[in-house]
Amino acid sequence: MSKIELEKTKRLRLTWVKSGIGYSSRQKGTIRALGLRRLGDVVEHDNTPAIRGMAQKVVHLVRIEAAD
Repeated sequence: MSKIELEKTKRLRLTWVKSGIGYSSRQKGTIRALGLRRLGDVVEHDNTPAIRGMAQKVVHLVRIEAAD
């Protein structure tokens, strides 16, 4: 899904797909702040600029989908 399509959705589904081992503690903290606790977890959030920004910082560790 493209960035423009994601901006139009009301909710985002984030799935943690890659381990944070070897990445900075800031990125690991972002994963935790998004509500992801263990590999394979799925969370849904409202599509806000703050959540999109956090997801963009760890895009290499999570899968981002529209939850509509």
